[in-house]
Amino acid sequence: MGEVIRGILIPFIGTTLGASCVLFMKKMMNKMVQRALTGFAAGIMVSASVWSLLIPSMDYAAEMGKFAFVPAVVGFWIGILFLLAMDHIIPHLHMDTDKAEGPKSKLKKTTMIVFAVTLHNIPEGMAVGVVYAGYLAGNMQISAMGALALAIGIAIQNFPEGAIISMPLKAEGMSKGKAFLYGVLSGVVEPIGAVLTVVASGFIIPVLPYFLSFAAGAMMYVVIEELIPEMSHGDHSNIGTVMFAVGFTLMMILDVALG
Repeated sequence: MGEVIRGILIPFIGTTLGASCVLFMKKMMNKMVQRALTGFAAGIMVSASVWSLLIPSMDYAAEMGKFAFVPAVVGFWIGILFLLAMDHIIPHLHMDTDKAEGPKSKLKKTTMIVFAVTLHNIPEGMAVGVVYAGYLAGNMQISAMGALALAIGIAIQNFPEGAIISMPLKAEGMSKGKAFLYGVLSGVVEPIGAVLTVVASGFIIPVLPYFLSFAAGAMMYVVIEELIPEMSHGDHSNIGTVMFAVGFTLMMILDVALG
C-alpha cells in the first residue's frame, strides 16, 4: 500500500515543484518557453492515454475477442462527454484569453484561471487512481512499475503546468506566495481523485476497461480543447510541435521501460 500512496502523490509533487518556480523567477515566463512546455505536456498526456490507458483497456477486454475495442470506445466517449459537460457547468478561463467559458459568473479572472486548470487535472488524478486500483486487484495487464510510469509521466507534465498557472497569476498582480499556493491547490484534485478512485475499486474493477478508457478520453479532451491551441498560438508554433513529440516519446519510453 505504501508504493500506491507514493505513486498517487508523485503527480501532486510535480505540480508543487512547478508552482514553486514563481518564487524564484522575477519576470513572466517567456511565451516561447510556455509554448514549448505546453506542447511537452500535451505529448505526455496523449502518449499516456494510448500506452497506459487505452491499450491496457483493450488487453483487459481481450476475452471479448474481436469486440475487445468496445469498452475502450465507450469509455473514451464517456470521458470526452464528461469533460465537455464540465466545461459548460463550471465557470473558467483559459490562458491568453479574456473570454470566460461556462455559466456567467462574477468570479475574479484569477479564480477562473485556477478553476480551468483544476477542472482539467481531474482526469489525470482518476487515471493514476484507476491504474493503481487495477494493480491492487491483481490485474495482470497492470504492473507496479507500469502504474509508477504513468504517475511519473503525469508528474513530469504537471511541472510545467504548475509553472504555467502560477506565473500568470503573479503577472495579474497576485503576490508570489499566493500565486504559489493557488498553483499548488490546482493540483490537489489529483491525489483526491486518485484516492477516491482506489477506494471505489470494488465497484470499478468489474468495469475497469471502461474506467481506463474514460480517463484517456477525458485527458484527450484537455489536450485537444486547451493544450494544442495554446501551443500553436502565435508565431514559431513549431517549437510546440517538436516538444509534443519529445513528451510523447518520453512517456512511451517510460511506459515500455518501466512497464
